[in-house]
Amino acid sequence: MTHEEHHAAKTLGIGKAIAVLTSGGDAQGMNAAVRAVVRVGIFTGARVFFVHEGYQGLVDGGDHIKEATWESVSMMLQLGGTVIGSARCKDFRDREGRLRAAHNLVKRGITNLCVIGGDGSLTGADTFRSEWSDLLSDLQKAGKITAEEATKSSYLNIVGLVGSIDNDFCGTDMTIGTDSALHRIIEIVDAITTTAQSHQRTFVLEVMGRHCGYLALVTSLSCGADWVFIPECPPDDDWEEHLCRRLSETRTRGSRLNIIIVAEGAIDKNGKPITSEDIKNLVVKRLGYDTRVTVLGHVQRGGTPSAFDRILTKDVTKAMDERKFDEAMKLRGRSFMNNWEVYKLLAHVRPPVSKSGLHTVAVMNVGAPAAGMNAAVRSTVRIGLIQGNRVLVVHDGFEGLAKGQIEEVGWSYVGGWTGQGGSKLGTKRTLPKKSFEQISANITKFNIQGLVVIGGFEAYTGGLELMEGRKLFDELCIPFVVIPATVSNNVPGSDFSIGADTALNTICTANVEHLVQKMKTTVKRGLVLRNEKCNENYTTDFIFNLYSEEGKGIFDSRKNVLGHMQQGGSPTPFDRNFATKMGAKAMNWMSGKIKESYRNGRIFANTPDSGCVLGMRKRALVFQPVTELKDQTDFEHRIPKEQWWLKLRPILKILAKYEIDLDTSDHAHLEHITRKRSGEAAV
Repeated sequence: MTHEEHHAAKTLGIGKAIAVLTSGGDAQGMNAAVRAVVRVGIFTGARVFFVHEGYQGLVDGGDHIKEATWESVSMMLQLGGTVIGSARCKDFRDREGRLRAAHNLVKRGITNLCVIGGDGSLTGADTFRSEWSDLLSDLQKAGKITAEEATKSSYLNIVGLVGSIDNDFCGTDMTIGTDSALHRIIEIVDAITTTAQSHQRTFVLEVMGRHCGYLALVTSLSCGADWVFIPECPPDDDWEEHLCRRLSETRTRGSRLNIIIVAEGAIDKNGKPITSEDIKNLVVKRLGYDTRVTVLGHVQRGGTPSAFDRILTKDVTKAMDERKFDEAMKLRGRSFMNNWEVYKLLAHVRPPVSKSGLHTVAVMNVGAPAAGMNAAVRSTVRIGLIQGNRVLVVHDGFEGLAKGQIEEVGWSYVGGWTGQGGSKLGTKRTLPKKSFEQISANITKFNIQGLVVIGGFEAYTGGLELMEGRKLFDELCIPFVVIPATVSNNVPGSDFSIGADTALNTICTANVEHLVQKMKTTVKRGLVLRNEKCNENYTTDFIFNLYSEEGKGIFDSRKNVLGHMQQGGSPTPFDRNFATKMGAKAMNWMSGKIKESYRNGRIFANTPDSGCVLGMRKRALVFQPVTELKDQTDFEHRIPKEQWWLKLRPILKILAKYEIDLDTSDHAHLEHITRKRSGEAAV
């Protein structure tokens, strides 16, 4: 940026006033959003006001509307709930209440309002904005504001941030609080799974979601539930028989537990509620299983926000009332539909009995372990079996492929893998080039016709070596796909890697525990985060010693090296869900590519697009040839040449009160989301 541009960015808000409020049900991450609004607003020179107790505070005015300072939000980032309070407000629903709210804003010169809340909160904000001119006119006629005040406040700018654990708002893929709610749910599901397995029990878990089944659906994918009930897709009329048959079949295959997830708004095709107690009574009566019900309730809103919610900075009720369920599913968006399709494949399809596979596909892990690898393996194996393939697993990566550590597996082999951390197959960083001869021999011996490689940078570079090896060994001319899985998030061709979200949450958790201890004292907080390889001279010990020496008599210093703790533990809901969908998509691609490569009675794949990385690129999962990604790779530093997340660094520095350029060169596309009501034209 030029000096003039930098100056303009820092003076953008001078003379302006912004108010921020949280409304409706609280959601983890709301405080992080408030903090960002306050600090960026102050950075640009604006005055920023807290509105305590939501719209009620806006109506009541007085001490409910207070000017915020930089320091007033210093400890907000890791706190759950909403520090500035939230309340249901009947007064604001009436025009008289909105008139009082307008008066309070005008008297403080506030013409910019940031509302963090759900559907009702943002609908109220839109009504407020549309009435603004008339409200000012009435206030002026009543003598409550002057003509000059009315002129200065002639407009009202509103920005809405969707804070709702239900993820039920169109125009955004994820709402603030949803990811954290999933964390709370999965923690409980994991704990319950242990006791259910011990006692051979069936658990029915009820999660929030009166109109939206997102939490229930993603929970089911993340824990491998036997059945899920969501309002968007009521079960068939004979669902009772189907459910009992499903539970009985899983027990017959050796499973010691059953998990059923129910959204609180679940209904049948006639609109009749399906309750958790109904399901329990059905299972007990027909199957005689020891069955327990757990209603999670408001615990889903509690706790500290996840890493995702800290940086994540129209409803379909009408369609559902009219029982237009297909339309309701479409309105939920592509991601919701994909989740539903994958869930149905993994949970509602009977595993094949036949041992004679259509094709033979091998699955392996390569590189360092990452949480979510096991979920990806499970999904890959089961989708492969559903398609009629013979599925092999390879232990210890390319080294195991060379040594013949390979075995055929069935449906039950990967049972319960979704929530387990690390790599059940074993994983090593060994690359394939030096073992091409042994690998080729085993590909022939086990009749491997396709290879799914789940791992990090070594998986990607191993793929490049396999492409090179095709010139020397025809056996290597089989399709392969790399699924990025590494806490480093450094695989070219993908914005996200499986395991990165879990690592971020581990770091945040460690940070929270440290802060809790410090907050018990009068010590003020300072935090320095260092990447392990950022500089060979400025080591963690060096920085610690520097701060310890220079801070004598002023502050104490502590250090904490997280190390391999970031690779371990149970995967987050995001990583479980992401890995499951990646595995399913990879196997679907593999089956098609094997058929495409069938020539003269054998598989022969030698085109660039037969060796790909499956990556997430701007919300879409895409296959990219590993050879085409070479030019995008910095092999010396083992990273992609361009990394989207580096653009977050200036924002971090602004929020930490550094003197830094505010780059306003990248502008988001403004899209007005409207809903067409029956009998009305679209706005």
